[in-house]
Amino acid sequence: MHQDDASAKLQRMIRGIKKYFVGYDEVVELLIVALLSEGHVLIEGPSGLGKTLLAKLFAASIGGSFSRIQMTPDLLPADIIGSTYYDLQSSEWRLRLGPIHANVVLIDELNRATPRTQSALLEAMQERQVTIEGRTIPLPKPFLVIATRIPQAGEGAFELPLLAIDRFAYSVPLRGPDPDVEREVLRRIDVLDSPQIEPAITAEEALVFAEDVRRVRVSEHVREYVVNIVQRVRGYEEVDVGPSTRAPIWILKAARAIAYIRNRPYVLPDDVKMVAPYALRHRITLKPEYLMDGVAPEQIVQRALEEVEVPKA
Repeated sequence: MHQDDASAKLQRMIRGIKKYFVGYDEVVELLIVALLSEGHVLIEGPSGLGKTLLAKLFAASIGGSFSRIQMTPDLLPADIIGSTYYDLQSSEWRLRLGPIHANVVLIDELNRATPRTQSALLEAMQERQVTIEGRTIPLPKPFLVIATRIPQAGEGAFELPLLAIDRFAYSVPLRGPDPDVEREVLRRIDVLDSPQIEPAITAEEALVFAEDVRRVRVSEHVREYVVNIVQRVRGYEEVDVGPSTRAPIWILKAARAIAYIRNRPYVLPDDVKMVAPYALRHRITLKPEYLMDGVAPEQIVQRALEEVEVPKA
């Protein structure tokens, strides 16, 4: 498909979702970036901001299947990936697939699950397949996980280790509630109660678009720019554990996706600057004394973007 047509369909997809999902426009585009770059997204913020609605709308907009998994401490890996059971009527062992087998999967409150269950989920995300009783089953294509986590771990919650968080390509914070957003929600309340969204693209087209994104050109200067940003972040005094090598990989993939959405066959430094915070913020661990002083990972990323020389396009 010609990139002009693809870009037009993706823009129509954004408009369709934004008709029902009010505010937080950058999150809508980030999900499309994740779809095109084949990554997963971690959304952080208070409840009641429409994260479940967004995931449902996104799945509907690609004509794909959707499932939601509410994480709890008693949830087992088999409850997510599936299991076998004995059918008394047929006297045969049968396979029951878990809710992970969908195109778009919303994992609500990821850090309420035990580390064992978290590990099973993250393995499925990484391998894009599950193994049940020795049988390997590929997950649907495309496959996108949108996870949320509660801001502070409390009773019935487990900390997410950095290695687990690193498996998410991107993360985004949702600030709220925003009075302007709430006013607009009230204006559209009747429409929002019964959203009806038509697919803007098909699941098959999403796979074609993802393949096209890999052909978006990235100059050597832009690649060097990505590396320099990550290196600068790692070198700051405030940083205890810096971003892994996954960080520059996902910055580059996201920048290609943004260029594709913008109907450009090449990546600009501005594309890198736009996506870098989403690929870096959750991969930075700050020293405790700087956390006490109110320093945030977003500030570290912004400082690096301001200090690193931008290459000429």
